[in-house]
Amino acid sequence: MQEPTINALVSPEGSLEILSNHEVNRLKDRSEGGLYRLFRQCALAVLNTGVETDDCKTLMESHADFDVRLVPQPRGLKLELINAPAHAFVDGEMLRGIREHLFSVLRDIIYSHSIPQSAAGFRRDDPEDLTNLVFHVLRNARVLEAGRQPDLVVCWGGHSISQDEYQYSKEVGHQLGLRALSIITGCGPGAMKGPMKGATIAHAKQRVKNGRYIGITEPGIIGAEAPNPIVNELVIMPDIEKRLEAFIRCGHGVIVFPGGVGTAEEILYLLGILLHPDNADLPFPVVFTGKKENAEYFEMIDKFIRNALGDDAAKKYEIIIDDPARVAQTMKKGMKEVETFRRAMQDAYYFNWMLKIDPVFQLPFHPNHENMRALELHRDQPVHLIAANLRKAFSGIVAGNVKEDGIRQVQAKGPFEISGDPTLIQPLEAMLEQFVAQNRMKLPGSDTYLPSYRIVSGAA
Repeated sequence: MQEPTINALVSPEGSLEILSNHEVNRLKDRSEGGLYRLFRQCALAVLNTGVETDDCKTLMESHADFDVRLVPQPRGLKLELINAPAHAFVDGEMLRGIREHLFSVLRDIIYSHSIPQSAAGFRRDDPEDLTNLVFHVLRNARVLEAGRQPDLVVCWGGHSISQDEYQYSKEVGHQLGLRALSIITGCGPGAMKGPMKGATIAHAKQRVKNGRYIGITEPGIIGAEAPNPIVNELVIMPDIEKRLEAFIRCGHGVIVFPGGVGTAEEILYLLGILLHPDNADLPFPVVFTGKKENAEYFEMIDKFIRNALGDDAAKKYEIIIDDPARVAQTMKKGMKEVETFRRAMQDAYYFNWMLKIDPVFQLPFHPNHENMRALELHRDQPVHLIAANLRKAFSGIVAGNVKEDGIRQVQAKGPFEISGDPTLIQPLEAMLEQFVAQNRMKLPGSDTYLPSYRIVSGAA
């Protein structure tokens, strides 16, 4: 059955009200170098807020007749939406939260693409320039608040989780909210929505009027994980690497719930950075948590990390099972340590400038068959590079699972091939098999998972 659609003219909601002629022309440009296709894809994802899908390609194809056009006005700008999903409206008026997100998309796409062009000497391979780009996008989105003490907890976990796991993530969020902590997630469903939902109730109980529910995403993933309705600050980073850097630059601690390959990618990114010698004394609380039924899951994750990165990596996180209050207490204590350290070092509360990030974690990895086959998955390299290359392997699987370009590549050429040292590859394969068995690759109720990857035996 064809979903009902609406044609509408939408006024801005807060984020961006005026554009230059050059910006308008770029957004209208439907060529390869233009921004029209990118803006249309992200706008459509936002209009599907609350709809649970993890297939960006299917979302785009099911709304092939959707269009978005810029309409200049004497007082600014409006968007004309053609065949927009009707569930984004009530009585013909767009839901205010969705309207905010729609113009956040416009704001971030314009800004993140204008900085490299306008900034003198900007280099896409320079670590300092890339960190400055992350900073400027976050500042332009008004995510960075001067004077606010550390209180932002990053929550990572799967979009494809059970109802019990979702309820647990909500209970953790509730305990965080009772302690006046705010939430940053990838903005989607599942373990990204649960902590936000729990925190909203707790903030209401504690009369916290400035609670923050920040969603950070990127164009390749937003169609697979449309923003959940609780997000009140949405940011679209240019790519997955800048999204991950944004999480740990503006967040003050991380909680990891059970998840699949995307969560594994995030864990490896974080640990690879925290293992850098320059970050040895930098306080950054990390907790892995889940229900009693998830104890075995985290044993598997812990065993994989210790095998791949060594026991020192396991010292960077604490595993807390079935105790939401203790998780929140650990985070609250960690916030105090972060605050004390930042004050002593005269580093900003709102952006972790002191964190050392190796360029290997910043430069975009483009998943394709050639790059996936070329990954250096062996032990004859520093531990942070092992983490970086494993992160890329998971990133490629995510792309093949849910990103439009990755799905098309896998459909055209078959699964991505992954090979390397058996002592790394065999545990990787075993963990991936468990993700599939536990239905952590696709949303419950969807079709049987068809692997986007194939493990190829490597030399011992």
